[in-house]
Amino acid sequence: MNLGPSGAHRDSILIDADELARLLGEGREGRAPVLVLDATVVLAQPAHDGDYRAASGADAWAGAHIPGSRHVDLLTAFTDPAAPYHFAHPSRAATRRELAALGADERTTVVLYDQGSLQWAARVWWVLRDAGVAARVLDGGLPAWTAAGLPVVSSAPDVAGTVRRPSEGDPFPGAAAGDTARPSLWMDKEGVRAVSEGRAAGTLVCALGVPHFEGTTPTRYSRRGRIPGSVSLPAQDFLDGDGRLLTAPDLAARASRLPDGGAGPVVLYCGGGISASLDALALTLAGVDPLVMYDGSLEEWTADPELPLVRGKVTG
Repeated sequence: MNLGPSGAHRDSILIDADELARLLGEGREGRAPVLVLDATVVLAQPAHDGDYRAASGADAWAGAHIPGSRHVDLLTAFTDPAAPYHFAHPSRAATRRELAALGADERTTVVLYDQGSLQWAARVWWVLRDAGVAARVLDGGLPAWTAAGLPVVSSAPDVAGTVRRPSEGDPFPGAAAGDTARPSLWMDKEGVRAVSEGRAAGTLVCALGVPHFEGTTPTRYSRRGRIPGSVSLPAQDFLDGDGRLLTAPDLAARASRLPDGGAGPVVLYCGGGISASLDALALTLAGVDPLVMYDGSLEEWTADPELPLVRGKVTG
């Protein structure tokens, strides 16, 4: 694991509400195409083990959203419907095709937000990043937008001026050309098992809160606990009291808590690759490299009765 200069990419990855408002104004004037996506999903807290309830955030978007934005339902969008677990990432080509269908190409500034947790926006950001598509995340989400005194709408907007249909051919030729050389940002179950058992280098990081890490609270999945050998780095610890990402020095300070996994990557997981995406965003801003995500996370791991879990506090 390498810890590079913190904050080096902050301005290219994050965007604040005022800058987004300016970009949207330029988009309406036809000067710069902008696509703003609300990625909110409503994931209920489990009342008992195995209590998995996920619902589209489309109703929340319809109730109040940034003018010109669209909602993408991650229960069906930017996901592989054939996978045995929720929110599985699609192929890179499928990701780019889906983004193109929304009207984006390589000239489009893609901005992602959600209703306030940042984790759903971060999820789409990570999927697009793996596909070679740069996107920006609205720091603080919709609450930051409204706190800046900017308007929201509750009816379907006229998006014709803010998005543009892609031209014929591959809308992201640069990203497609780099697929072979660009390393994957994902690790599968067997790779994680090798790291957990010490057969491969790496640092396993759980992005869930401490009660889930220790197995003291109900889980959405079949068994409680964490993958053996993992450390806790809760995603919500990277946010300040207003739901914005911490400053660059504070992000770096939290990243410095990670143990040295040698030449291997930092391997992020959570329940289903969502909280881990917020960790991925924060650690990228902190300069941590390389980073990969166990996409199946605990939903896949706990479904295999042969795979171990650990409960309780970390000792030693």
